[in-house]
Amino acid sequence: MCKNLVEKGKLEKPLLIFNRTTSKAEALSSKIGHSSVASSIPDLVSKSDIIFYCLGEDPSVLENADKMLETPVKGKICVNCSTIHPDTTKEENERITKEGGLFVAMPVFGAPAMADSGNLICVLAGPSDVAEKVKPYTTGVMGRAVIDFSGQEPSKATLLKIIGNTFILSMVTTLSEGHTLAEKSGLGTDELHKFIEIMFPGPYTAYSQRMLSGDYYKRDEPLFTVDLARKDARHAKKVASDSGMKMRIAELGDEYLVGVKEEMAEKGDIAGIYGAKRREAGLPFKNA
Repeated sequence: MCKNLVEKGKLEKPLLIFNRTTSKAEALSSKIGHSSVASSIPDLVSKSDIIFYCLGEDPSVLENADKMLETPVKGKICVNCSTIHPDTTKEENERITKEGGLFVAMPVFGAPAMADSGNLICVLAGPSDVAEKVKPYTTGVMGRAVIDFSGQEPSKATLLKIIGNTFILSMVTTLSEGHTLAEKSGLGTDELHKFIEIMFPGPYTAYSQRMLSGDYYKRDEPLFTVDLARKDARHAKKVASDSGMKMRIAELGDEYLVGVKEEMAEKGDIAGIYGAKRREAGLPFKNA
């Protein structure tokens, strides 16, 4: 996202970058150019008009908001790209706007490769006039499309993100059960993959290939970590419970994710649900 802001965002001034691991920020800045590294969150906020940020967990988001508020934020646009519970979005919005800041929620859909190529789908929610100032950095820069909730509460964006991520969880679970059944029944996983390629091109085919190639356990860095996937499942279950229903697919997917965590620890990836399903069916977690 930083790379695409620099390359396609038509920035008048260099992009300011902050990471709690300074060496990572410095390495990124050196790689993408037209950028510099801020010494702290307050330092970055004090020198910026628009602040994009993305964190993994809800407590980190609120901690980040407090750090941002250590310097005046009046008139500054704070854009949160994190996947968090809608209630956390509401609380963050209240904290920032109370101090005169402007807040927009902009969670994104897309794997790291989509972020790198500028093909994310951005979900934008918040005051219409503020959202309009953020849009120039979405389609054609960081993303390929915007789901526009301008004029609606910022929490609408994160609500969609949480529900949307259950579709990914459902897809991975369905593929895992299908491939395991194809192997156990004698059909064969290659034959099922041919069907998936023709019937469900795109994400289904990509995840199917990741499973069959063993990518779900071979890679050093997971694409969608098991801990973040479980966090999203917890949020989905909570949203469902608060709405007077159950999200069965989130419950089932989370059960499999527990098995992924047991097998792969911090290297676990959501695609590892395939391994967890295999193990449940009496097959080895690893398919090779």
